[in-house]
Amino acid sequence: MEVAQNESVLLTADQVRVAYPSSNSAQVDPHWALDGITLTLKPGQRLGLVGESGCGKSTLGKAILRLLPEGSRVEGQLLIEGQSIPALNPSQLRKFRGEAVGLVFQDPMTRLNPLMTIGRHCVETLQAHRPQMSAKQAKARAIETLAAVNIPADRWNQYPHEFSGGMRQRVAIALSLLLNPKLIVADEPTTSLDVTVSAQILDELTRLCAERDMGLLMISHDLALVGEYCDRIAVMYQGKIVELDDTETLLNTPQHPYTQSLLNSALHLQQSATDKVDEVKVDDAIDPQGSTSPAPILKLDLVKQHFSLSSNPLERLLSGKAENLIKAVDGISFELMPGETLGLVGESGCGKSTLSRTILQLLKPTSGRVEFLGEDLASLSRPAMQRQRRNIQMIFQDPNACLNPLMTIGQSIADPLLIHRLARPSEAKKAVTAMLERVGLSPAADFYDRFPNQLSGGQQQRVAIARALITQPKMLICDEPVSMLDATVQAQVLELMLELKREFALTYLFITHDLWVARFFCDRIAVMNGGQIVEIGPTQQLFKNPQHPYTQKLLGAAPLLARQAAI
Repeated sequence: MEVAQNESVLLTADQVRVAYPSSNSAQVDPHWALDGITLTLKPGQRLGLVGESGCGKSTLGKAILRLLPEGSRVEGQLLIEGQSIPALNPSQLRKFRGEAVGLVFQDPMTRLNPLMTIGRHCVETLQAHRPQMSAKQAKARAIETLAAVNIPADRWNQYPHEFSGGMRQRVAIALSLLLNPKLIVADEPTTSLDVTVSAQILDELTRLCAERDMGLLMISHDLALVGEYCDRIAVMYQGKIVELDDTETLLNTPQHPYTQSLLNSALHLQQSATDKVDEVKVDDAIDPQGSTSPAPILKLDLVKQHFSLSSNPLERLLSGKAENLIKAVDGISFELMPGETLGLVGESGCGKSTLSRTILQLLKPTSGRVEFLGEDLASLSRPAMQRQRRNIQMIFQDPNACLNPLMTIGQSIADPLLIHRLARPSEAKKAVTAMLERVGLSPAADFYDRFPNQLSGGQQQRVAIARALITQPKMLICDEPVSMLDATVQAQVLELMLELKREFALTYLFITHDLWVARFFCDRIAVMNGGQIVEIGPTQQLFKNPQHPYTQKLLGAAPLLARQAAI
């Protein structure tokens, strides 16, 4: 789409090429992570940038803010309101970041200092750019912005580690909005958020775009989300933009084969359970007693996990005030049968991830009982619990946080085998190589000796999945395992997990905010709100006839990819 010369242009990229630093100094023809990117963005316009993980989407966002590693090679023109971004001096660059362009990172912890409270993050950001603003004014502005992304004022003095992954992302979004920038570069801004909060935040971003003529470059793998909130869509593949058009045209009449493949994969994930071939997902467990009702593999009985917001217990005792508690998990009971996949959905901060950590005994429950294979996990000794963890593995929400940056990919995946003494080093390497191939990191030799920071977010997530599967556990707790993957890779990984489930008789507790993924993958779904399960039932039944108002609200807010024309 061409922009007339008399129209103002906020962002211009003209034949932009980017190559990351190479250890081979003699390399004449570098590997271009971006190869000839050309696009424009006008004030008030919203452009969605979609494509598979590793295609260069995040690289473009980093190039716009000059956040590429030192030694990166950049060619072509990048302009903000006609001014060259590469030509900005340090003083101009400091003002440019935050005031002209705000960035919402894919991983919120890259922006949040673990030693600073959320409130201090906000005040420091405001006063660094607005030195004339008083602390009182800064706090008022910060609380207003945090409220816009559903962070209550009573969380002001808490630290990032005390927030869920989704709530940390909301804080990151609030920080990018504090200075009212002209352009927001949002790199997977709602990856960790549930559909209701995602809709609220994107509604807020689109409102600001309209009211303040603020541009939005939204980098995402979620076609349905981009289709709902963006005016135009650019599809990237292997460092190039292969198709760029207005949203309606691109979704209804895609031209490039990769765009067609991407749309087909997204639609495949959103199809109704009744459209799929009927299959028995819950394996028939073999019971030695001949019983038709096998015992549950996991049983929770009135499990609670409460945290105190009071920073000084002595002061609270002397003042006589009641303890201020966060009831992250508040009386959860359910059973999970062998071979079953139970989906756990709900808004960020509702307690899903806290519940998973409580099941694993990474957090001891405030009260209640967690049984796995008939054993009360809280009563196990530390060595016994460690042995049991071979059978209960977890795929975390943030793959970068669970991968040691000083260990190669091969070492990270082999580590559980060596810890549990399941294989010798030579045997472990063979198992790791096979697992890398299984999760789509092929050829395995290209990934085995690389480090996590050399992989894209989606590739890191696949490594985390491989690491969890390597011990052949009986149950996997999956905390947003495909949230950072594009639609084509999501479908591949989910199909792989279904295949592995049948092959190894796995049981899944599948935590997600993506209702379409939950419908595609899960036998039953439990809906959490405010630390409690408000509704639980078979997937098809819950989607067709939701009973609880909160479930109805979730389903109503989920973006649905719809096209009028067939590909």
